[in-house]
Amino acid sequence: MAGEGRGPGAGNAAKGQVSRRAEYAETTRRAIVDEARRLFSEKGYFATRVDDIAAAARVSPATVYAVTGGKQGLLRTLIDQWSAAPVVAEGLKRIEEFDDPDEILRHLAHLTREMRQDYGDIMRAVIAAAPHDATAAEGLATGTARYRAGTTFVAQRLAGLGALRDGLDADDAADILWFYLGYAGFFTLVDDNGWSYARAEEWLRQAARQALL
Repeated sequence: MAGEGRGPGAGNAAKGQVSRRAEYAETTRRAIVDEARRLFSEKGYFATRVDDIAAAARVSPATVYAVTGGKQGLLRTLIDQWSAAPVVAEGLKRIEEFDDPDEILRHLAHLTREMRQDYGDIMRAVIAAAPHDATAAEGLATGTARYRAGTTFVAQRLAGLGALRDGLDADDAADILWFYLGYAGFFTLVDDNGWSYARAEEWLRQAARQALL
């Protein structure tokens, strides 16, 4: 009969095999994504070939396409990795609990610094590719919308606390926060001017505070 000769541990062995297969598949996917991120940052999106990613991840080009959807799929994955990072939702949840405007701005500036240190390479790659590639442009629009939603939330929180300067409303505050804590602030101070992230964070926080509160 079908199933005869299978001992009581056969099911567990099969499950273990499936688990190992799934673990290997995830390890492979992670290696491909990590190498694509490194190469996009070092060489640029357009100069990086699928063959380069495959060689770096020690898989075949066909595996790169099958597992991640090629360069476009990888770019989408990296954009989600950056713009939908769990730390963002956690950070905004903490901000919602603060009643001190200074503490809100301090936390937002630090969160922005952490995101730039952890994902700035992805942001740069996407920003550079967006003018010339539809997938990158769409991804940048998605990432920016998520990013701005966070600063808008903080602006609304400050307005709700009555913390804004006379004449400013939540929309004004959102624009001002984007000016200081959007893409340009940290990139200019750290990349162009050679400031440390700590110095840039403190200056941007103080500048935003002076403009808003």
